[in-house]
Amino acid sequence: MGDFYSYFFGHLSQVWSGLAVTLEATVLGAALALALSFVFGFMAGSRSVLVRGVSRVIVEFFRGTSLYVQLFWFFYAFPLLFQYQLTPLFCGVLAFGMNYGAYGSEVVRGALNAVPKAQWEAAVALNMTPLQRMRRVILPQAWVQMIPPFTNLLIQLVKCTPLLWLIQAADLTTVVQQMRTRTGETTWAYLTLLVLYFVIAYALTLLMNALERHAKSRLGRRDDARSLLRTRSAESPRRSELAGGAR
Repeated sequence: MGDFYSYFFGHLSQVWSGLAVTLEATVLGAALALALSFVFGFMAGSRSVLVRGVSRVIVEFFRGTSLYVQLFWFFYAFPLLFQYQLTPLFCGVLAFGMNYGAYGSEVVRGALNAVPKAQWEAAVALNMTPLQRMRRVILPQAWVQMIPPFTNLLIQLVKCTPLLWLIQAADLTTVVQQMRTRTGETTWAYLTLLVLYFVIAYALTLLMNALERHAKSRLGRRDDARSLLRTRSAESPRRSELAGGAR
């Protein structure tokens, strides 16, 4: 134990560097996933059969293939086909964004469909344009329902970032692995890694809880401040409200 932590605290600059790569992959991958979630989610609700078909093919392909294989394809197969080598971090962001964007698109599609039909009809009755209906009426209600499942996907993405060490990215896992090799302290190395990833995941959970609370407040729903520390389920807010009303 002493050997590992002496080495660990003596090389904190390497730890911070690896943590920065992990956070960068998480933030950029999540941003790409969020953008693709809305693109493919809106495409899935299009009136055009062609647009819906393209969305379904892309989503099912990335949901139905392994993230592990996608990472390897971008890093090892892509350069052989196109004679251009992508950086490990860029490969990770692409793979994470496409994979979790495919899952996120189903969250967007489901949340939009969960908005009561009366809300859509009321927006039409108010003579709003399609963009105004989506921005002012539909999306604010759907967004509240998207946040809990998006939180789950974000945490899953964080837990997948250790795969980056397989494509030679100098992330947090790679740094701790190197420290384990040099000190021979396997138990303490992996325990430290567990704690570090837990801290990252819990911090992101608190951030998403705060985002959910803010989104609810914009709709006139008030949550107690203690709700920030509660574990949130993926159950839609509307379902829980209906259940409460039934009582």
